[in-house]
Amino acid sequence: MVSKEENFNNWLDAELNETLDEMFESELNQPLLSAEMREHIKKIYKGDKPKSLDKKIYFKNLLKLQAELIKLQDWIVHTNAKVLIICEGRDSAGKGGVIKRITQRLDPRVARVVALPKPSEREQSQWYFQRFVPHLPAGGEMVLFDRSWYNRAGVEKVMKFATRDQVEQFYRDVPEFEKMLVRSGIVLLKYWFSITDEEQQLRFLIRLSDPLKQWKFSDMDLQSRINWEKYTKAKEVMFKRTNIEEAPWYIVEGNDKKRERLNCIEHILSKIPYKEVPHQKVKLPDRVFNPDYERQTLPNKLYVPKIY
Repeated sequence: MVSKEENFNNWLDAELNETLDEMFESELNQPLLSAEMREHIKKIYKGDKPKSLDKKIYFKNLLKLQAELIKLQDWIVHTNAKVLIICEGRDSAGKGGVIKRITQRLDPRVARVVALPKPSEREQSQWYFQRFVPHLPAGGEMVLFDRSWYNRAGVEKVMKFATRDQVEQFYRDVPEFEKMLVRSGIVLLKYWFSITDEEQQLRFLIRLSDPLKQWKFSDMDLQSRINWEKYTKAKEVMFKRTNIEEAPWYIVEGNDKKRERLNCIEHILSKIPYKEVPHQKVKLPDRVFNPDYERQTLPNKLYVPKIY
């Protein structure tokens, strides 16, 4: 017979462990690949693939850094700060995974992600930066752009979605635009997530072969493989023209996703002068019981079927 205390401890352990379930599900999930595809992927790396960070070290440090991100969030709200993080990089370089780990335990009303679709016909006629401006952070907010106005220096330039004059105008405008953001009080951090040619090929093959990841693959991914060198040249010009003192670029190496996530979060925390905000200890009040209240029985059709 399980005692009341043992039952409570089991329940409490289950509640605490549940907070890790999503992380474990994401990290331990193996791509659904055929044996033939696995052998093909092994041949991509001429030598051994660099060893990934040990899972125990990764989870221990991720939880520690996410606890610090919560302190950063409290500081942003307390000081009415405005934080803007630009996330750019190669297709499949892992920026989405980094963004997910940054926001995983934060309040979505404070930390939000902006991933805009391709511009509409009306937006194409606007000032280039106009569609991004409404999404900039207000006081007490942190915004992460999953791709940004730097599309013009990358995919729009390489794929000729923008003219040479439009690209050149962008290079002239963006330093002044970002200086304005910084002068307005926004903390602006720009990250470029980098992977090798071999690693991108490996990840694209996995995306094409794994039913759980096929949705990530797009026509632009195919073009990014074909035009690898053009994208490299575009990146080099972008760094040269837009790496300004007020808003420098930071490159995050992403061949090992675990190290990439930890290194980026650690760097973000080092670049923002946040402090821990003291909080009054909250005491949970007792529930008020009404002896005259009778809970109504609801019809079974309102409940979701218990299949599991």
